[in-house]
Amino acid sequence: MHPLIIDEKLVCRLIASQFPHYSNLPVNSVAVGGWDNRTFHLGKEMLVRLPSAEQYELQVEKEQQWLPQLAPLLPVSIPIPLEMGMPGEGYPWKWSIYRWLEGEAIASANLSNLNEIAKDLATFLTAFHQIDSTGGPKPGLHSFYRGGDLKIYDLETRQAIDCLKGKIDTDHATEIWETALNTSWQSTPVWVHGDISAGNLLVKNEKLCAVIDFGQLSVGDPACDLAITWTLFAGDSRKIFREMLALDKGTWSRGRAWTLWKALIVAAGIANTNAMEAQKSCCIINELFLTEL
Repeated sequence: MHPLIIDEKLVCRLIASQFPHYSNLPVNSVAVGGWDNRTFHLGKEMLVRLPSAEQYELQVEKEQQWLPQLAPLLPVSIPIPLEMGMPGEGYPWKWSIYRWLEGEAIASANLSNLNEIAKDLATFLTAFHQIDSTGGPKPGLHSFYRGGDLKIYDLETRQAIDCLKGKIDTDHATEIWETALNTSWQSTPVWVHGDISAGNLLVKNEKLCAVIDFGQLSVGDPACDLAITWTLFAGDSRKIFREMLALDKGTWSRGRAWTLWKALIVAAGIANTNAMEAQKSCCIINELFLTEL
């Protein structure tokens, strides 16, 4: 079986066969792509997103259904799908066309001060949590269980801790993990983004202007969306972010544990990562060890 090649030529064929009214527009790969989807510019005002593997196709219809309903209720822009493409031209999954959103990812923006971003993101999450979640997608494979129970990753977390004996304080890591496992979300399920990270936050004039990549969208426990507290913010910005979110200690404990899980599996080499990412994850683990809730 030949490997699936997702490139400009494939996108052009899909556009020509399914959306011929766009076939005169140039197709170019975006400068920085993601893991779950391959993304391409379609002209200057649209983009095409194609799942890179079968498990990511689950996210397409979910985004098509819910993002147009969520967008008017949020204080910054989010992606709104314009079209849904079908399998064809040798490509086996559903795919989407979106409006292009202006802004630069925080991951590459080199901002001198994150205090305003912390305020903006806390405001976004507060508004997100207040939107009626009735009928929203429950956590599952489509969201990689973001918004769900931490216990789904218990075995993997303990394996990673074991792998890192002699490199980190494994007793402290175990304590953080087990403390979180003894808590749970006690309120009505809320909307969960699932991947609030520096690559999915767009800024313009040093203000948050858009949140992107809602593939792991679900309704449930918002704790996983708190990982940004330790992966991006520090000092004053971290303090501002935490103080502006009206969440209980248990939720912050689970947020710290979600962050720990990801950092552990990267540092231990369980996730598909490189040496630079592993080193960064070790720094995040140390930050978590220093955090008092």
